[in-house]
Amino acid sequence: MTAFLTADADRPVFLDSYPTSYFCPPATRAGPACARAPSSSSLPPSAPPVGFDDKPTQQGIHGYPPVADGFVAHDAWRIKASSAVIDGEIVVPAADGTTDFSVLQNELKGKSTKIVLVAFDLLYLNGRDLRKLPLIQRKGELKKILIGTDVQFSERFEIEGREMFAHACKLGLEGVVSKVRDGSYPKGRTSDWVKKTCIQRETLTIAGFALDEGKWDGIYVGRLKGDDLIYAGKVDHGFDKASAADLQKRLKPLIRKTQPYTKRIAHKGIWVEPKLLAEIEYRAKSAEGKVRHPFFRGLREDL
Repeated sequence: MTAFLTADADRPVFLDSYPTSYFCPPATRAGPACARAPSSSSLPPSAPPVGFDDKPTQQGIHGYPPVADGFVAHDAWRIKASSAVIDGEIVVPAADGTTDFSVLQNELKGKSTKIVLVAFDLLYLNGRDLRKLPLIQRKGELKKILIGTDVQFSERFEIEGREMFAHACKLGLEGVVSKVRDGSYPKGRTSDWVKKTCIQRETLTIAGFALDEGKWDGIYVGRLKGDDLIYAGKVDHGFDKASAADLQKRLKPLIRKTQPYTKRIAHKGIWVEPKLLAEIEYRAKSAEGKVRHPFFRGLREDL
């Protein structure tokens, strides 16, 4: 999300101006010429356009009042500039520093002081176009105008790509964005900006399965903590007709009336005895431990 601050407006205005290059195909960039930053779960660039009026409506950004009228806008007014266009994202950080898009969505529904604007680039400053300047210079100017505000500056790390990526995945982050440090602000897709997403694997317990009008619709999984089975999400990708039919055949003899989870969930499903284990691939976990973008890789019959 790009925030526009002008001295002539009554309040900051937020523009929907994401470079599509931010979502380049996953790749690993190596060498000292790349500046890297952690990737987070944030307001998606695919959100509807926002319009840039100097009198924002009461609906706020994308219909969410807290963004336009609350914490983020209040911070933007403290930026040390008469006008600026900043490229950044809004996130809701957890205590461990990770972010969860589902939590952000919930925060956007009401008044919130948990939403944070993370700024990572500066396009214009006091009427001057900075887009052709090197990234490292733009970030230097950005850092200066954010001093004394609660807007978080996205730091850069000039280290080997594989090392940075390994650390990001170990910490449970979504991934890493690598940018050429002396590159200009790009238009369209470019290899100068590369996003690589972490892929994690975990063996989880199958707690049930779902059918949609009689057709296979995935499995519910859980994570054992002592004697408790904690809900870990629904997995509906990674199945073909053969694997879905085989798994349903194996689960039918295990059907039970009640949920096997220690704490009931609101979802409707066909619940089973927690006997079978599944190998699940996913990008990240939410603050509650639910897997994000899960993919079924098969049963763990060796355990």
